Amino acid sequence: MATARKALSATARQLQPRATERVWGCSTLPAPFAALAASDRPTGEIWFDPPPGALLVKHLFAAEKLSVQVHPGDAYAQALGHAGGKDEAWIITNAEPGAAIGLGLRRPLDAEALRNAALDGSIEQEIDWQPVQRGDVICVPAGTIHAIGPGVSLIEMQQPNDITYRLYDYGRGRDLHLEDALAVARREPFRNACPPRPSGPGRTVFSGLAFTLERLEGAQTLHVGGHSRPPLTLAVVAGAGRLDGVAIGAGEVWSIDAPAHLRLDSGADAILAYYPA
Repeated sequence: MATARKALSATARQLQPRATERVWGCSTLPAPFAALAASDRPTGEIWFDPPPGALLVKHLFAAEKLSVQVHPGDAYAQALGHAGGKDEAWIITNAEPGAAIGLGLRRPLDAEALRNAALDGSIEQEIDWQPVQRGDVICVPAGTIHAIGPGVSLIEMQQPNDITYRLYDYGRGRDLHLEDALAVARREPFRNACPPRPSGPGRTVFSGLAFTLERLEGAQTLHVGGHSRPPLTLAVVAGAGRLDGVAIGAGEVWSIDAPAHLRLDSGADAILAYYPA
């Protein structure tokens, strides 16, 4: 990943990464982020801070389990003075053998049963843990009880409101947010909110969240930005290409402010995310 900022006048800008410490993070990071990792504390996330109106992108690297948590929707968050809630989507970039994520509950629970499970730790057995592999795309709408297991790396694309309510944290001593979590959680099994929809060779659309994702795989040549509300967000998962003639590569995140020409090379994998027009 290039370390120097590249800019396309009036069209797009490259967003710069910054490392964030997390107790569940890794001591070393893979390329192209290795130089960003702190040597004396675990790095769990790489943030790409968005410009106004854009989605937030993070790369997550989990050496241990993340907390069992839930995010609020727009109405609940706005009632508390936040700009909005937090729908998110995950693109799995690496999964060690046996790696899993938790999505929803194995069975419906009432609020009191969920509270007790969070307090005594049995919520770990109530979570529906599912195996994952590299390349999976998972939509996580606000209200979904979820967790990420160790050995998982992923790209997270989300509404730019970082509001998390922890239900359980494996005794790490961090604050829990039981009342807010119970108020917004869907206490039931997970339902896929945005099943994949083919949209041409190497193109798959995921809609159903507050934003839409398009996965672009392999050689692609297309114009982007004419059917959505700018700015769009482009995350290059693997491979390379060009955006209005400027080279782009794996690990980079771009904010596209106006219609642009995108060309991806054979072997490329990229995610385009945007709010519908």
